[in-house]
Amino acid sequence: MQTHTLETAGVDLVYDVRGPLPTTDGRPPLFMIGQPMDATGFVAPAARFPERTVVTYDPRGLGRSTRKDGRDDHTPQAQADDVHAVIEALGVGPVEMFASSGGAVTALELVAKFPADVTTLVAHEPPLITLTPDGPLAVRARAGVRDAYEKRGWGAGMAAFVAMTSWEGEFTDAYFAQPEADPATFGMPTEDDGSRDDPLLSDRSWAVSSYRPDAAALAAAPTRIVIAVGEESVDVETGRTSVATAELLGQQVTVFPSHHGGFLDGEFGYPGKPDEFAQRLRQVLDGES
Repeated sequence: MQTHTLETAGVDLVYDVRGPLPTTDGRPPLFMIGQPMDATGFVAPAARFPERTVVTYDPRGLGRSTRKDGRDDHTPQAQADDVHAVIEALGVGPVEMFASSGGAVTALELVAKFPADVTTLVAHEPPLITLTPDGPLAVRARAGVRDAYEKRGWGAGMAAFVAMTSWEGEFTDAYFAQPEADPATFGMPTEDDGSRDDPLLSDRSWAVSSYRPDAAALAAAPTRIVIAVGEESVDVETGRTSVATAELLGQQVTVFPSHHGGFLDGEFGYPGKPDEFAQRLRQVLDGES
């Protein structure tokens, strides 16, 4: 693996390349991205594609990529520009892309804005909460996560986030009538460390989950777009947002093993089914339904 730093006016972007460039297998590089997950979250899936040249990166302000613009917000537009810059720096033409969670949102903006950058995009569970029928209630639930974080710290915020993302079906009065989630129940710290800059729990990434894809631009792009959903996610928020995104693009979701972190191998306390997930990803990238 070779690690590179791309210096731009607003950020120093760090990215990793596993394998040769140009590639030796006749395939484009496989670029794996997330948000707020950085490159450390893609160690497991990258290792399961030893025959491919795999690229990962740290989004601006996360992991090793240092911002110089004085901002702390996260937007799909800025991150799409960053990913485009990395693809140009690779110097080998378009890539195939696996993009998960907020990274899937970045990737949809990337394809809309730079349609020649990606040949096939597998967008895994984009958390586009305003696309669902209960979008206003999902926005209210998101604000509740931020409020818990602001009032009581990381453990409380993460407990509220877990409660939100594990709720099955549309948000209802029953959801909002629940008592505040107890971090101890989830094995999370109850002490407040005083920090309030978490990109997942604060409002700094709301532009990601509030994003609305440009369906016309995506339809006009030459990119093959696959919206993926974990088989265990179908009834929860990221599953429902995946279905809504697919419907916006006039397609159906493609089912993958496991859940929102299905490609993980126990990292971050979030074990998935990485072998089965990689097998399914390989099939989809190869054009199988």
